[in-house]
Amino acid sequence: MIGETICSEETAKVAYEVGRRIGERRAILVCGGRGGVMENAARGAKSVGGLTVGVLPGSSRDEANPYIDIAIVTGMGEARNVILVQSCQVLIAVEGMYGTLSEIAFACKFGIPVIGLKTWRVDRPGLTASPVLEAKTPEEGVEMAFQIIHSRKKE
Repeated sequence: MIGETICSEETAKVAYEVGRRIGERRAILVCGGRGGVMENAARGAKSVGGLTVGVLPGSSRDEANPYIDIAIVTGMGEARNVILVQSCQVLIAVEGMYGTLSEIAFACKFGIPVIGLKTWRVDRPGLTASPVLEAKTPEEGVEMAFQIIHSRKKE
């Protein structure tokens, strides 16, 4: 789960719902562990007994939001985005700024699927379609993520 540290109330609701639906499926929510989209997604997962992991950029567990169960303290700043991305089977991006864009780019480079809810499109000449799969609702985004996970297990 990726998205910006400071977000609108509407975006917070979307992130909460994504997190809640991930928690309901007893999957582990991995995020950047801080505020905004990350905090609201973790809060949603925790509301249904889900497990949350935060991959933190700094050197202190204290920077984690209160809904993080397992804090991974990296001391790497934004470079921690590589660890966050590589720790996920699928990324769900909710809006986001340049940190989110970097995570999307790393996911594309590493072949990790990205589902976007009002987030960046990644287009360039020669690509037939954006590698970011667009979802219109949190429900659709989470369902897409689990379909991808289950289809990859069969391979």
